[in-house]
Amino acid sequence: MKKILLLALILIFSLSSFAQRRNSDWSLSIGVNAINSLGSQSPINSPGDWSFQTPVSAAVEYNWADQFAIEQSITFNGFNDDSSIDFNPTNEDYNYISLDTHVKYYFGELIFGRGRNDWFDIYANAGVGFFHIDETNISANLGGGVLFWLNENRTFGLRAQTIAKFAFDHSNSGYDNNHYQYHLQAVFKL
Repeated sequence: MKKILLLALILIFSLSSFAQRRNSDWSLSIGVNAINSLGSQSPINSPGDWSFQTPVSAAVEYNWADQFAIEQSITFNGFNDDSSIDFNPTNEDYNYISLDTHVKYYFGELIFGRGRNDWFDIYANAGVGFFHIDETNISANLGGGVLFWLNENRTFGLRAQTIAKFAFDHSNSGYDNNHYQYHLQAVFKL
């Protein structure tokens, strides 16, 4: 009888532990982005230096722990022939494509405590990227964002994110230089 009771308690504890786990470890996000191409200057130095030509971004994220995730994203944008890149006027249209891999650290519970911030998540991210404007370059990326959940079971939300991209070969890269990227995306748990 004691063994059956012990087995029942273990089963109940296991099921309740499984129930506390997130509904899904995968999420998909899609939205818009903007590029602020100011080279190595401050992102608020010249707020008019933005690009919004075909501003589509999408990402897939996998949460392998409560506070850590890995994300793979793809971003499209561009520059018109009458815009400027790093304060240099362009004389033709340029397409922008970026592939980025980031590790995210969700730290909202450290600030607000567990259970107090069920409607939003704050995170920092770091990673590497590959981007192309006129030539190609690789970047080291640092950023962060906030994700606002729009329903109680946290399956749909909106996120705002900023990423600073530091080009590895920025001195010889021409237009493919340091820049900032801003995202506004809808997030869906899979």
